[in-house]
Amino acid sequence: MRLRILTALLLIPPVIYLIGWSPKWLFLAAVIVSVELCLYEFFKICQHAGFKPLSVLAYLASAALCAVRAVDASKPEMYSIVLLVTFVLLTLTIALAITRDLKTYLGATATTIFGVAYIGLTLSCLLPLRFSRLGAGSLGLAGTAGNPGGRKLMLLLFLVIWADDTFAYLVGRTIGRKMLFPSISPKKTLEGSLAGFVGSLLVAWGFARLFWQTASLKTVILLAGLVALSGQIGDLAESAMKRGANLKDSGSALPGHGGLLDRVDSLLFGAPVLWLTLAIMDAWR
Repeated sequence: MRLRILTALLLIPPVIYLIGWSPKWLFLAAVIVSVELCLYEFFKICQHAGFKPLSVLAYLASAALCAVRAVDASKPEMYSIVLLVTFVLLTLTIALAITRDLKTYLGATATTIFGVAYIGLTLSCLLPLRFSRLGAGSLGLAGTAGNPGGRKLMLLLFLVIWADDTFAYLVGRTIGRKMLFPSISPKKTLEGSLAGFVGSLLVAWGFARLFWQTASLKTVILLAGLVALSGQIGDLAESAMKRGANLKDSGSALPGHGGLLDRVDSLLFGAPVLWLTLAIMDAWR
């Protein structure tokens, strides 16, 4: 418990700087490093489950995907689609050339493509969230000095995910009784899940009232609820993968927390859901 808290206290300041005040090149570098480390841990899970992904190809494709979304963060969708389609076709083609046992072909290609979609694509959504004008009208982000408004979006995203995880952990550990999905994660409780969701909404409400008066409070709470819910699903999804591979943690990169993938599993769902919601809102307007 103490090691878990100490690791969190050491990580929070640099993460806050990165998501709120770092230059684009440094933010991009941090996202790419995180993506590559998470992919490494994910492929370890795949190998434990008996698959042999084409890891090098996935590393290159994920880094390129992040770079593409940073170069033109205001319109990344078309370039991302072209890159993803090219990657899928290349993966299927290269696997034909290097696969000696065709029984491994499906598993190798499927885990490779899924790894890029599950980690590279989802975490690359952080770049348009941070540097594009998503939600500029409905959230009062237009005209923010020094950046197009993504700083507050990023702070909201991370605060909601941190609050969800913290409240769920504390309440589930102290008064949690009813198991949520015991076959997937025996330590997660219904009481903890509800506490995490409510705690996320309270933190989002406080953040909006104190630091984001230009935003619609109802919209901020709606976004926070979607991020919190999707984050919990992301946590369960990663737990199911580890459980299927008979692993407790994805790695040991963060003392007291397990691997990096264990810490960003909620972000893997929360970031794309936030990006997609804001994109739909902007299109609707």
